Amino acid sequence: MTVKRVLKMGDPRLLEASEPVDPDEIPTLKPLVQDMIDTMNSLDGAGIAAPQIGVHKRVVIFEVTKNPRYPEAEEIPFTVLINPEITPLDDEMSDGWEGCLSVPGIRGVVPRYKKVRYQGLGLDGNRIERTVGEFHARVVQHECDHLDGILFPQRVADMRLFGFEDELMDSGDCGEEVQTN
Repeated sequence: MTVKRVLKMGDPRLLEASEPVDPDEIPTLKPLVQDMIDTMNSLDGAGIAAPQIGVHKRVVIFEVTKNPRYPEAEEIPFTVLINPEITPLDDEMSDGWEGCLSVPGIRGVVPRYKKVRYQGLGLDGNRIERTVGEFHARVVQHECDHLDGILFPQRVADMRLFGFEDELMDSGDCGEEVQTN
């Protein structure tokens, strides 16, 4: 399909909540999902949400295999998640470095739930339900935030741990192993 232009922070469309997908509409999403795959892969991302390419539907994709942006990250299976719902499994949170295709070149430490259950529909219309932790939980929470018009800088708790990636890397403050997209 096509590599799409990723909307960047400052574009008001990124702050809009996305509309749920009617299950009858799922078969028509294949071109959108392919565009999301092509765009994510072209930028070595761990995931992308439909609003990042200007489509306000509750659709996210994510996958981590061998990725130069995340050399130490656990593998995450390729997932298309439609109308996702996330449930934290306890109150335990962890801080981790995140980045975003919509906020290029910037990283920040974001608190996220360590363990979550997520559910939604796959591109085949079948129900997906997984219990995940650590990096996988971070990635899915980050991507689903986009569906509610939330960008990761809105979740940064300590602005001393937020900045340009090259500056943070030079100072040794930016941990590669927990960055998400």
